[in-house]
This record gives sequence, C-alpha cells and structure tokens, in this order.
Amino acid sequence: MPTTDPFSVVVLAAGEGKRMRSNTPKVLHPVAGRSMLERVLTTAAALSPDAIYGVYGHAGEAVREACAAFAVTWVNQAEQLGTGHAVAQALPAIPDNHQVIVLFGDVPLIEPATLTALMNEADGGVGVLTMQLETPTGYGRILRDTDGAVLGVVEEKDATPSERQITEVNTGIMCLPAGHLRVWLQELDTHNAQGEYYLTDCIGKAHAQGVPVHVCACPDPWEVQGVNDRVQLAAVERACQRRQAQTLMRDHGLGLADPARFDLRGSLEVGQDCFIDVDVVIEGHVVLGDHVRIGAFSQIRDTHIAAGTEVLGHCEIEDTHIAEDCRVGPFARLRPGTTLEKGARVGNFVEVKQSAVGAGSKINHLSYIGDATLGEGVNIGAGTITCNYDGKHKHSTEIGDEVFIGSNSSLVAPVEIGKRATIGAGTSVRENVKANHLAVDDRRTRQIDGWRRPSERNDDRNPQGGR
Repeated sequence: MPTTDPFSVVVLAAGEGKRMRSNTPKVLHPVAGRSMLERVLTTAAALSPDAIYGVYGHAGEAVREACAAFAVTWVNQAEQLGTGHAVAQALPAIPDNHQVIVLFGDVPLIEPATLTALMNEADGGVGVLTMQLETPTGYGRILRDTDGAVLGVVEEKDATPSERQITEVNTGIMCLPAGHLRVWLQELDTHNAQGEYYLTDCIGKAHAQGVPVHVCACPDPWEVQGVNDRVQLAAVERACQRRQAQTLMRDHGLGLADPARFDLRGSLEVGQDCFIDVDVVIEGHVVLGDHVRIGAFSQIRDTHIAAGTEVLGHCEIEDTHIAEDCRVGPFARLRPGTTLEKGARVGNFVEVKQSAVGAGSKINHLSYIGDATLGEGVNIGAGTITCNYDGKHKHSTEIGDEVFIGSNSSLVAPVEIGKRATIGAGTSVRENVKANHLAVDDRRTRQIDGWRRPSERNDDRNPQGGR
C-alpha cells in the first residue's frame, strides 16, 4: 500500500559537472528532449509530495529559470561540501514529522513506482535504494552484520580491500525521517578520503541509534545511472529511448522498423496500426491517427497527422496539421503554419510555409509555396514558386479551386488566381487572374536558322579536333 506519511523531496542539483566539458550546467543537459533536472522534477511531482526542494549552486540562476514551471522551493548551496551539506541547506524548512526523499538532478531515469516502493519499505525509518552489481566500481558498498542487518555505507575511496569485494551498492537515493536527519547532519564530519560531509554516514548513525534501516532493490540499473560525462549521457539517452520505444510498441501497438533507431524527444500519441521506419526523430508533441506511416530519416515536430496519411522518407515537418489520406514526400519540407486538407499531395523537394493546401490539391515536384491559400483540386506544376517576400514585407497568394499552374511559373504576391483558371508554363503572374481564364506570357520563342553548336564550328576549323 502507498505510504500516507507526509514527505518532502530534496533534489540535489548544485554540481558544476566539469567532466561534461560544457558551459551548460550538467543537470540541464537533455535526455530525450528534456533536461535531466526536468525529468527528475517531473518524477518528484508525480509522487504528490508536500513540498519539493531544489538545491542549486553552480549557474544557479540558469538552473532555476530552466525549471520555472515546477513548484520548487530553491535553496542555495554556496559551497559544494558534499551530499550531507547539500541536504542540510533544505532541511530547515522541512517539518520533523516528514520523510525526506533525496534525489539527484543528474540521475534522470528514476521511476515514481520505484520511489513509492522505497518509501513503503522505509515505513517511517530509513530506506536505502540498492543494487547488486558484478562490477561495483565507483559505488558505495552496503555493510551488513552476520545477521544481514544494515550497519552503514562505506564509500569506495574509504573502503578496505575486502569491503570493495561487496557487490551490494548504494545508489544514493534514500528516504530518511526528517527529525532524526536533522540531528545526524549536525553530527557529520569530513574525516574521509574526499574531505566532504557524506549523507551516507547517516545510515551508520541510524543503525547505532536503533532506527530501522531497510533496503529496497532497484528493479533496473538504468533508473539509477548517474551522468558525469558525455559518454554516460549518451548511454542514458539510449536507455531512455529503448524504454520509450518498448512502451509505445507494447502498450500502444506502434510498429517500429528498428527500436534502436527511433528517437522520441517529446511526446507521441499514436492510433492503431501506425508504423515508423528507421532513423525518425519525433520532437515536441506529435499525434498520429490510425494507419499513419512515417518513412525513414524524417523529422517531425509539433504536428498532427490524421488517419491514413503516409509521410515518405527524408521529410522535415514542423507545426503542421495534415488531414486524412494525404501523401507527403519524399524530401518534402512543411514549415510552421502549414495545413494540408484531405487527400492533398506534397511531393519531392517541395517546401510549404504558412499555407493552406485544399483537399485533393497537388504540389508534386520542386516547388515553393509560402503565405498562400490553395483551394480544392489545385495542381501546381514543377518549379512553381510563390514570390511572397518583397524584401521587407510578406504578401499572400490566393489560388481558387481547380486551378492549374504550369511548370516554372512565378506567382508574384499579392495576387489572386480565380477558380478553374490556367497559368501557362513559364508565366510570371503579376496581376490577378480571373476565373476560367488562361494566363500566359506573350513572349514568343525566337529561332535562329542555320545555327550550329560550338563543337561543330570548331570542327570546321580543325577537322582533326586539335588546336
């Protein structure tokens, strides 16, 4: 049963993260489109705690601004003197009857269910989240007596050779009673290899004072994987992507050509029988209706794609609404503000920006449509462009139903093309065209009689082809 005791969450996010080799604070580096700290705060909020405290230090202003959407009380750790010292900065505001959950801003994949299990295991005493590792290098070891009772935690740098053989390790995530914790933190010292105030020393103090210490085994090592450098960040990214892919396939029926080659950097809603090919990147919030197919190497951001639509490979789509049964690509770019109505076609090397494309209309090849409204059944020939920018202002183009635009035409905005009008190939339209009219440039093709190619003229001068 979930615990009903009042509790607070303390998130430690004060570290500089020198090994990241970055000007960005370590906890603000993204995993699957969201910063590590944002992920931890989201998990903390999902527990419905009485309060969340964020301990900041390095680049604190940037950290606080990046997480301004969260209900967090921020406290400053001016000097980074260890985890015990960090928790002590938040403790004055936490009532003695609270349990304190300690999380880390650079451990982004911890799950709410795991933390709930930890709190339930602690049951008002001390709870320690642990793991069994064949190679426990870098972790503090769990010390037990012959009866299995937890005696404390020894950090690796302070451990004896025999203690380093222990494979049960401390993850750093703990649940502690605030009243006891307040006393224990005051008793900490820096007599250790790192010269820091270790929060883990509180475990030994709890045992010495008869406060129950319980361990809770973490179900997945990736949940407690911390990030200290770019290599670890990349590994956590892939672990997160695997988790997301498995959830989408198992719980939502999404078909993925290769789950290892799928990147979700936001949120994705999928209907039935959707399929995504390899190396597709989803960003922001994307919604796919039933039977939508996304081709390889496409990037889709903040877009709604309705049922039965197919996006072919190598497309870039952002802030776009695509109706049912459309076909996009390959190599198409749909920029923000684009709307495709039912059955529209946008083909290869076509760019559409801030435009509405009517039902059944086609822009199949090598065209640019910007700031335009296309009616139903419009056919745009290859190489057509809307000249929407005069160097200072954007202007609109209005194209009526069933208009036919010939190849290599230029529509110089602002301009209106009436219903069922036809624009001849190569025409520059600089004025409105009436419905049912044909617009063509009146320039005739000039022909030169007896003209010969340069190579043919050179052959007359030198039959051998030399110089």
